[in-house]
Formats: sequence, structure tokens, C-alpha cells
Amino acid sequence: MRLRTFLAAGFLALGVTSALAGASSSQLEAYQPDPSLRTAPKSDLEARVRRACTVVQARMQNTAETSLERPCGCYAKATLRSLDASEIEAYRATGYFNDSARAKALGAIDSCKLQRPV
Repeated sequence: MRLRTFLAAGFLALGVTSALAGASSSQLEAYQPDPSLRTAPKSDLEARVRRACTVVQARMQNTAETSLERPCGCYAKATLRSLDASEIEAYRATGYFNDSARAKALGAIDSCKLQRPV
């Protein structure tokens, strides 16, 4: 279920690299991205990533979502600022980060002192 949360929120960065490695192609093909991603301003994309981070990290750390607002805000800002136009467009089209964006997101997880998913 954690994988689906990552994908649906586009937050794959919190472990999408490892989560996607274990995902079957049918799981990825069955996912339908939110059509509003296509036209959402970058601030909305950042809010989605931040929200997904708080949900996933709270589950992983067994803690309150409110305690993760600052580090997840750090993560969302750092990740989206590091993405180039093609990575943003890929996220808008698919609802999850592509390989190059995931690598950048993992770096943001580390720099914002969040847990990498297993």
C-alpha cells in the first residue's frame, strides 16, 4: 500500500527508487494520474509532494504527521527546485517521478534528514 501512496501523490522520492524496483508493471500501468496535474501550478505540485511525504514518513516513523511538516516542506521544495522542465513534465504526465527525478528526490530525502524507505 505504501507504494500506491507514493505513486498517487507523486512522492516517489521517499522510496520510490526501491519501491518501484519491487513494483510489478501491472501495478504501474493500473495507476491513473490525477488529470489536474497537467495544469497545476508548481506550488500545487509542491503541496502534493509535501503532503505525501508527511503521510508516508509518519507511517514509516510511527509518528504524528504534524511533526514532519518542516522536514517534508524541506524535501518538497528541494526536490521540485532540482527538477528540470522535462522531469516536471514527466511527473505531470505520469503522477510519479521518473528515474532522474527520483535520484534527485533521494538526495533531498537525505539532505532534509528524512528516512529512506526500504
